[in-house]
Amino acid sequence: MIVPDRSLQGVAMPVAVYILGLTVFCIGTTEFMISGLLPDLAGDLSVSIPAVGWLISGYALGVVIGGPALTVATLRINRKTSLLALLALFVAGQTVCALAPGYGVLMAGRVIAALAQGAFFGIGSVVAVDLAGPERRGRALAIMFAGLTVANVVGVPAGTFLSQHAGWRLSFWVVDALAVVALLGVAVLVPRRPTAPYTGLGAEFTAFRNPRVWVALSTSLLTQAAVFCCFSYLSPLLTDVTGFSEAAVPPLLALFGAGCFLGSLIGGRFADRHLLPNLYAGTAAMGTVLALFPLAAHDRVACTVAVVAFGVAAFSINPALQAQVMREAGDAPTLATTTNTSAFNVGNTLGPWVGGSVIDAGWGFTAPPRAAALLAVAGLLAALTSGVLRRRADADDGTPHRETAPEPSAVS
Repeated sequence: MIVPDRSLQGVAMPVAVYILGLTVFCIGTTEFMISGLLPDLAGDLSVSIPAVGWLISGYALGVVIGGPALTVATLRINRKTSLLALLALFVAGQTVCALAPGYGVLMAGRVIAALAQGAFFGIGSVVAVDLAGPERRGRALAIMFAGLTVANVVGVPAGTFLSQHAGWRLSFWVVDALAVVALLGVAVLVPRRPTAPYTGLGAEFTAFRNPRVWVALSTSLLTQAAVFCCFSYLSPLLTDVTGFSEAAVPPLLALFGAGCFLGSLIGGRFADRHLLPNLYAGTAAMGTVLALFPLAAHDRVACTVAVVAFGVAAFSINPALQAQVMREAGDAPTLATTTNTSAFNVGNTLGPWVGGSVIDAGWGFTAPPRAAALLAVAGLLAALTSGVLRRRADADDGTPHRETAPEPSAVS
């Protein structure tokens, strides 16, 4: 008979999952800290600030292209070996950035580091779930990807501080050193478990024949576009519309980060047993906060509450977004989860473009939250479509439908 598997209840999460979170922190800090280094880089390298901004786009392009490509290249390799190789590539890219004599070499280093990100996130997600057990999938992914939240709260401001007081190269060197620590942690603490027999590249691509995978990827893209459409232009909204001083912006962004961290913890808990409802509720909450943001922006207290609520809602869905793709991909999750990271980065690129476009159209700094709310609605429709397709698939299989994650079970 089938009975609940309670073998992991009350058991602490493996330390290796937190090491993967440290690695995500290093990668996330590198990805986002350029925004705080713009003036220093532009002055030192004798290029314009928009040119430095292309270092962000170049990194995103490296993730989108490199993630799936390197995942395919490592399918035959043990996952621990793959993680170590990808971390070594990231360290190499960081070192090139820190030593870069000019703009071109710095861009090359950024792209090299970015190539590792997508594949590491995809393979690392599978390893984290394997270590924690499928019944704690959401919590494991929340811990691992909380590194991105901490990167925004601590890593990016720290990188900016170091750049302002000791030069931008030190910012890269510090992240490089932490990445080496993470590499050693993976080497020592992540067990080398047997890799499933290689069944050919076609097996991984089988997941993409499932329309539910594509809908899940679309949900990730649209929701992330909504987040970055608003977040990318949050600073000028706070100063020019709400009337906060520039000195107040970093603490407000830290409050946003605290909201993100809380949202990740909440999402990790609910994604395990209430995957689609968590996705529906979180996306709807984010859309509501974004729609009300232009009104709240005219009052400092209301705006502060909105900033925190935005962070909670935006990151409460992240564990569910990754878990959803893994579930729909079935027995071929590695390439699909890596592609999900690419979808995140496409959204991260699309969102700021949409937000910038509505500002350029003359609609002011309250326009990006409105546009972001529409993107959130599109993301919610994609999530609801996932539910419809899941119900149909369950009906075709004769499986009782549930919009929650399956109960942990073991055959005895």
